[in-house]
Amino acid sequence: MLFGLHVSAAGGVQNCPKNAKSLGCETYQFFSRPPQGGPAPKLTISIVKQFKSQNKKYNFNKTYIHTPYFINFASDNNRIKYGSISVVREELERASLLDVTAVMTHLGSAKEQPEKAALKTTLASLKKVLTGYKGKSVFLIENSAGAGKTMGDTLEELAYLIKKLAGSPELKAQSSSFGICLDTCHAFATGYDLRNKKFLNEFIKQFDKKIDLKYLKLIHANDSQTKIGEHKDRHEHLGQGEIGLAGFEELVKNSKLKKVDMVAETPHDGRHIQDLKLLKQFRNK
Repeated sequence: MLFGLHVSAAGGVQNCPKNAKSLGCETYQFFSRPPQGGPAPKLTISIVKQFKSQNKKYNFNKTYIHTPYFINFASDNNRIKYGSISVVREELERASLLDVTAVMTHLGSAKEQPEKAALKTTLASLKKVLTGYKGKSVFLIENSAGAGKTMGDTLEELAYLIKKLAGSPELKAQSSSFGICLDTCHAFATGYDLRNKKFLNEFIKQFDKKIDLKYLKLIHANDSQTKIGEHKDRHEHLGQGEIGLAGFEELVKNSKLKKVDMVAETPHDGRHIQDLKLLKQFRNK
């Protein structure tokens, strides 16, 4: 289990390893393109070489890319839907070029569509992203907070997508190329209680039963500004929100999660460095 933060890629992705090291990261997450939209910076041979050499220099063996925020696989607008498919596939190819471990994405929202229809649209979009993909980077679906008919908030929806992908004939040989990124704030906002050992163990049990823990590849360790079940995506520093420190300590100590890396996406106001230190302290207790 490695701990890290989301770090800046300002000036180029080749700067990420140094930025991550300066914050005390053991792993890290970054955007390889503008999160709000715009063209992806070109990954020249020089940039790729620098990125890899800097990771080696600072001993980063596992790294993660977060896709832009505008992705919507559930959209009934073909421009948005197919644009999302194209961007995420491109991010997977860019990640493979950089030797990045995995790429995680939000799924988007049903908006005007009935939710069942939107879930099927989402599945079809995910299949298009993965069909023919031969890269090394793993594709991760991030759970949502459930606001505004967003896809993938419940374990049942995530299980449906993962099982359908795993059972798809065109993806039969790619069962290890996709998985889940679990955001603790989003799970709590959806209604899953993570505040103590009892609740956390039950959640992990249900995750394993409905999805299978082998698909859990990364955890976004974020506290929540809002109360359980409010469906609001409001990240807070660890111990300063409604989940509380006890929940995160149990998360780190849980033996079933010992191979799952954790990245904090808490506000970058200086206190996020303390969040990283807390995770390390829990591991060393």
